[in-house]
Parts: sequence; structure tokens; C-alpha cells
Amino acid sequence: MARLAVVFLAAMGLLSGIGISAAVMPPDADRQLAREIYKEMVEIRSGYTTGSTTPVAEAVAARLRVAGFPDADIFVSGASPKKANLVVRYHGSGARRPILLLAHTDVVEANREDWTTDPFQFIEKDGYFYGRGTADDKAQAAVWIANLIRYKREGYKPARDIIVALTADEEGGGAYNGITWLLKNKRELIEADLALNEGGGGMMVGDKKIANNIQVSEKSYADFKFEVRNKGGHSSVPVPDNAIYHLATALERLSRYNFPLKTDEVTRAYFREMAKVEEGTFREDLAKIADGSGDVAREAMQRVVSASPRWNSMLRTTCVATELAGGHALNALPQLATANVNCRIFPGDSIESVQKALRQVVADDQVAVRVQGDVDVGPASPMRPDVLKTVARWSDTLWPGVLTIPVMSTGATDGRYLRIAGIPTYGVSGFFGDRDDVRAHGRDERMNVNSFYEGQNFLYEVVKELSN
Repeated sequence: MARLAVVFLAAMGLLSGIGISAAVMPPDADRQLAREIYKEMVEIRSGYTTGSTTPVAEAVAARLRVAGFPDADIFVSGASPKKANLVVRYHGSGARRPILLLAHTDVVEANREDWTTDPFQFIEKDGYFYGRGTADDKAQAAVWIANLIRYKREGYKPARDIIVALTADEEGGGAYNGITWLLKNKRELIEADLALNEGGGGMMVGDKKIANNIQVSEKSYADFKFEVRNKGGHSSVPVPDNAIYHLATALERLSRYNFPLKTDEVTRAYFREMAKVEEGTFREDLAKIADGSGDVAREAMQRVVSASPRWNSMLRTTCVATELAGGHALNALPQLATANVNCRIFPGDSIESVQKALRQVVADDQVAVRVQGDVDVGPASPMRPDVLKTVARWSDTLWPGVLTIPVMSTGATDGRYLRIAGIPTYGVSGFFGDRDDVRAHGRDERMNVNSFYEGQNFLYEVVKELSN
């Protein structure tokens, strides 16, 4: 990968002297269309275990047909009747290879009793859109479709084909459905020079826009099973060799363990740019992390990770217990005790090295540590000047002074599957949210109304420029 900092600064330098006049909001008719699609998507129950993405795909396909897209350019199918994906192609001149616009239409489950509002009712109040999926990821899905319809209505003739893929099961079954199913079974439909996806986005502190992040890499996701088996016995005759005690001790040791602190080219660039906008005592520490080495950088990292769980996750591999089970009867010694330990692995760390570290931390041969399922470790996307320049230019045009900052995502997206398949993928949205009030996957998920429309306009311009 090219020297990230050099490319980043060079791209930012290209902004000088360029005057672009653009409205922050899209035209009223296009705003209304995006809102209608957004509402329709949110109100379809597409929870990854109890719902279905097929009605979303079918509803979008119907809208595309009304807008004049032929059936030959619309694909609806998937791994099962309930797990349909939608792929639509808008034809350009073919002078350049296609651009792929990706979003997922499945959502994390939501219980009505947990929410202030009905999670599957699209509600606008107090300047926000509420509903499951409003942030993750139906906003981006709705915008891709609304903007594609706008391109067609305007007669736009790009140099690239523009492909939109709305996928199933990113939240729960991505290893078999969704983007991986398309890569395995219908790759010709989504083959592209580059892809734009979720994973980036605007960051606000209070009401102030700070940065518009572009995701170029992400941690790998892995689940490990801690398992203790025992012969058990009668609870009236307890013995020290207890499966639950072995497991509890192992988890307590895990809770006190931290993987080594580290940075890479992406995270150093992130902290360098954050040092320009961060206020307070950590500004100097962020600069030291970005530019320093040895004891100076390590001491700065220690202070930063102690203050911020998010920055801690950006500076090391993390593993945490997420599920626990044990015993089979109230009056019997446990024969089996298990825990799930979820790890988010820093780029460059191997699954084998993480497993070895966990076994050393546990330090008990009664506790088996096994990887659950397959683990896909993907590379970072190259920092292409065309992508970075375009995102930076339109960020600064629509929100003057807002920096574009490359980031490594601590979560997981479908971008890793595309990167593994050789399609460079960039997390870009332009949707701004409070960095201290992230509700995706949580209660009362919401999207700022103005941010949704501003993001719609931002993505319209970014895709239009990148497809020329």
C-alpha cells in the first residue's frame, strides 16, 4: 500500500484552488423519494433471525421497474427464499470498470418492550428518524436506490456501470448468505473496480461536525469457545474440580489481560488527523501516537486507552466474554460449562497467535479454547488518490473545514469479504452522528433528519464523480 500519510496529504492539497458550488441538500423531489424508500425499508421486519430481506428486495425491484429499469438489469435471489439480495445495474459507456455500491437490508433484532417507540415503525420526531435499521444500514440502502433513480431520470451517462447490491444477512449469517453468496454464485453481477460501503461516516461532538471518516480497513471477527467438561456428581458432595469454577477462573484471568498496543499505517494517519480536531488534554497524546515511537508513543497510548474504550479497541486486538452457560441440574455438579469469547483482531495479528495468547492467559489444561467457524482475515484497501480526493473534496465543499480521516473500523462489515475477493472497498456515507450517542444495534436507534438528506446529497456527488 502506498505511503498513507503522503497520499492523504497530497489528496488534501488538491483541494486548494478548486471552487465547487453545491447545495447541501438534494432537490425536494429527491428528498421525498429517499424518505419514502427509507420508510418502506424500515417498516419491513428484516431481523436476521426472525425476519426476511426478500420483501425489501422485492419492494425495491418494483420501484426500479417503475423508474424504467428493465428486468434484465434487476436480480433478486439468495441463499434461501427468505434471504433474497437485490442487484441492479445502471449502464454507463463501459470506458471504465464498474463501481459497486453496497448496503445490507437485514437488521439486528429489536423487542418492542425495550424501545420507547415501535422499532419497526418509521417515526420522525425531534429532528430524528427512529426505527430499527435507520442507522444500520437502511439509510445507505435507501440513498443508493434513490440516487440511482435520480441518475436515470436526469439521463446521466457515466463512464462506469453503477451497480447497487442490497444484501441479506450481514448481521448474522454473512458467511453463507448475502455478499458471500453473491461472490460465490453470481460474481459477474458485482465484479467491480472498487466498492463503497458502510463503515465510515460523519462524526459530531455535540452539534459540531468534526470529521467525515473513510473506512479503509477493519478488524477481523472471531468467536472462541471456552469449554470445560467434567464427570460431575451429586451436589451434596462438592469437590474442588468443578467445571464452572474452572471456567470462571479462566474468564477472570481473561478480564485482566490486554493484548499488546500497536499501530499501523491507517491508525497512525487517523490519530494524526484527530490530533488536529480533538480538544482537551489528549490532543498532544494523539500526535505522539501518530508520529512517535518507543516509550513516548507507548506512554501516550496507555493514557489514551485508559480514557476511551473506542480508542483502546483501535490500538489492540480485543477479546471479551459475550455468552455463558453451565450445568444441567440444580442439584448436580456441572458436567459442562462453556463461554463464548468474541475477539476483534487487529490487522496483522493471526488467528493462531490470538488463540495461543488465550490459552496462555487461561493457563488451565481443563479449559479447551477452540475457534468457532471460519475466520476471514482481509487486507486493507489501498489508499487510492481518486477515492480519497473525491471524498475529501465533497466533504470540504458541503461542510467547510470538516476533515476526511482514514479509519480502521473496530467492528465488522461486508467490506472484508470484498477486500478478500480483490475488490477494494471504502466505507463512506456522509451521515453525521454524535460520537458519544451511537445507537446502532441498540435501543431507540435513530438517524438525524438533516444528516440523512445531507448524506444523500454527498453520496450523489461522490458517486457521480467516481463514476466519470
